[in-house]
Amino acid sequence: MINGSMCCGVTSSALIVRVGAEARERVLAKPHVQPMKFAGRPLAGFVCIDPAGYRTDTALVKWVQQGIDFASQLPAKKPARGPRPKTLPKRK
Repeated sequence: MINGSMCCGVTSSALIVRVGAEARERVLAKPHVQPMKFAGRPLAGFVCIDPAGYRTDTALVKWVQQGIDFASQLPAKKPARGPRPKTLPKRK
């Protein structure tokens, strides 16, 4: 997360990177890159990279940096709620 916006993440089978709607088609042309789908629908600004696409440390750093670069340009979001409690209240 960068300023409250997702930049990248991991699923059980892929790396998710936020590239933005404008860069999505260009990035999809790269090897090992697939559209990211949520609830069966493609997300315009995100892509999934298969493990072969981030096999090396250099490739992984490049993908993560691309997500950081995009998310850093977005306006900061306000937190949705206050800080979480450190412990759960005791049940009686």
